[in-house]
Amino acid sequence: MTTPINEYVQRYELILRSMNEGVYGLDRQGVATFINPAAERLTGWSAEETIGKPIHSYHHHTKPDGSPYPQIECPIFKTAQTGVEHKIGYELFWRKDGSSFPVEYSSTPIFQDGELVGAVVVFQDISERKLAEQKLQIAFDQVKTLTEKLEAENRYLKDEIEDELELQELIGDSPAFRMIQTQIEQVAKTDATVLIQGESGTGKEMIAHAIYQASHRKNRTMVKVNCGAIPTNLVESELFGHEKGAFTGAIKRHIGRFELANGGTLFLDEVGELPLDVQVKLLRVLQEGEFERVGGTTPVPVDVRVIAATNRDLRKMVDEGSFRTDLYYRLNVFPMVIPPLRDRKEDLPALIRHRLNKLEKQLGKQLFGVSDQTLQRFSSYRWPGNIRELNNLLERAAIVTHSPWLEVTGFEPTGFEPTGFEGREFEPTGFEQRDYEPTEDSHQRHTYIDGPFDSALNKQYSSSASSTLPVLTMAEAERQHILEVLERTNWVISGKQGAADLLDLPPSTLRSRMKKLRIVR
Repeated sequence: MTTPINEYVQRYELILRSMNEGVYGLDRQGVATFINPAAERLTGWSAEETIGKPIHSYHHHTKPDGSPYPQIECPIFKTAQTGVEHKIGYELFWRKDGSSFPVEYSSTPIFQDGELVGAVVVFQDISERKLAEQKLQIAFDQVKTLTEKLEAENRYLKDEIEDELELQELIGDSPAFRMIQTQIEQVAKTDATVLIQGESGTGKEMIAHAIYQASHRKNRTMVKVNCGAIPTNLVESELFGHEKGAFTGAIKRHIGRFELANGGTLFLDEVGELPLDVQVKLLRVLQEGEFERVGGTTPVPVDVRVIAATNRDLRKMVDEGSFRTDLYYRLNVFPMVIPPLRDRKEDLPALIRHRLNKLEKQLGKQLFGVSDQTLQRFSSYRWPGNIRELNNLLERAAIVTHSPWLEVTGFEPTGFEPTGFEGREFEPTGFEQRDYEPTEDSHQRHTYIDGPFDSALNKQYSSSASSTLPVLTMAEAERQHILEVLERTNWVISGKQGAADLLDLPPSTLRSRMKKLRIVR
């Protein structure tokens, strides 16, 4: 018997059979009445196996997530029952062999003389399109991840610029410091984990930076983390990052410091301050080279060289149970102990000159050196704050003085001496501030720091040296220096290449100094 659907198919059979899209027809009861060759090829079901049978007895289609449709909710069956067209952009059709493929399809009602008689379904395989979409999504995800990393790097670098420490070249030639330089050369070319121990202010970050600069990773990022400066509840997120929604306030994914340092170097300062639960995660990344962000489940692989530093006695902390034994040995692959300043006083001249060079630029002052009295007190001082304390003393003295010679007061030659690596900061009480006025009978001697670092300050003017070398008073030295510059500029004070410009002083300041020093042409 010829049905209305068959009549429709016969009328358009040539077109339907030549289409690349799959086509099948069904009556109002959902019984298949037609299937074209493309549908046979795509589904694996032949016309003989399908025509005359309820479509849902062989043709299975599901939602994109694989969950089945109850027949009453099936868009195809709804069209045959209600006459409403349905267009589906993404669904799964299942082949005879049990495999699935993504499709888009339309289910169009068929009417004869105004009466609903069935539906025609036209579908096409969109596997290539979905594959392209997946690749595009992967690319988008990669771009998003890269963007997040670049944003995090930008924030990190901005913070580094704003809070940049005065990382300097390695200064010193004492036996104790030469040993440190040798260790740097030995370990820099490797990827070994380094544990730098030393009192506060000895320059542990400077040593870490020197290792990084001499390593094969020097062209990649060096990321620094002060473990003691991060709130305890944020340490894990700061080191390893977090996913969006990991906790209240986590409005987007955050890239942690380990991920930022991937391919480069991570400097963990004050590593002894890490909470025990974070120590476990740090141990894992050191052992396995991967971690999970807070709130995440996907391992993130990283290639990071770790340099750690502490002013605490980690062995003692291990005995006390506040630092993990296994983590201690993981960090202590190549231990370095930085000598305190009191054990390398031969390096004082070089360190002072280096600091004064920086202060001259920062303060716009000429700084010739320190007084002999100051030098003698420096040599007998214990330096509990080490190089940081020395730098602070010199800076404060340079700020308050009106002379190119620094007279540092307000600290005692004896005082607090740190024990182990737990030295606290020692702050001097103050400085003597006075205006400098030269006098004819001024015989206070001062030491220039202006030449090889191992000369002037290392030799504390003996009587024999004083008898063979002319020693100028502070007034004489400043007056002579200004006169030499004035002669060089033909007594031009202002303007480019004038005496004030060469001395890096405002012209008004230079004129004032000339008046006080009684300098006239």
